[in-house]
Amino acid sequence: MSSTGVLLLPGWQNSGDDHWQTLWEQRFGYARVEQDDWWSPRPADWLARLDDVVQRHHGPILLAAHSLGCHLAAAWAARSPYARRIAGALLVAPPDIEREDTPPQLHSWRPMTRDRLPFAAVAVVSQDDPHCEFERAVDLVREWGAGLVVAGRCGHLNAESALGDWTEGHELLQALTAGETAGR
Repeated sequence: MSSTGVLLLPGWQNSGDDHWQTLWEQRFGYARVEQDDWWSPRPADWLARLDDVVQRHHGPILLAAHSLGCHLAAAWAARSPYARRIAGALLVAPPDIEREDTPPQLHSWRPMTRDRLPFAAVAVVSQDDPHCEFERAVDLVREWGAGLVVAGRCGHLNAESALGDWTEGHELLQALTAGETAGR
C-alpha cells in the first residue's frame, strides 16, 4: 500500500488509544484527518478540512472511515471536485443519525447523504450496532453503492468491540487497493 495514501476519518469524539484507527495510525503511519471540534462537529468545517487534506496529498488516496466519518466521506464525495482522487473507501459502522435518540450535536448532519459514491467502497456493519439498526445500515450501504461485509455481533466496531488492530478490517482496506471490492 506504499503508493496509496490512507486517510483515517474518525467519527464523533475522535478515536481513542485502543481504537483500530489509532492502532493503524501508529502501526502503518496512516494520516488521521484532524478536526478542530470533535465534540460539536459542524459539517461545513469537517468537509472543508477533508477537502484541504486531500488537496495537499499527492497520489491516490484510500479513506478508512468510522461512524460519523462514514457520513463525512459520503457528504464530501457528493460535493467535492477532489472526490475523483479517492481510490476507495472502507466505511465502518455508519450510524443512523436520523434516529430520534441521536445526540443533538449530530443533528446538523441530517439528512444523511445517500448518493452513490463515485469511488469503490466496502462497508462493514455489525448486526448489533447500538447506533444503527442492521436493516437500516444495509439499506444505506446499498444506496452508497458499497460492497457489504457483515461483521456479526460486534457492537459499534470500536475499541469497546475489542478488535485490537483489526486485521480483518485492514485486509479489506488492502483489497480496495487491489481493486477487489465486493459489489462493484
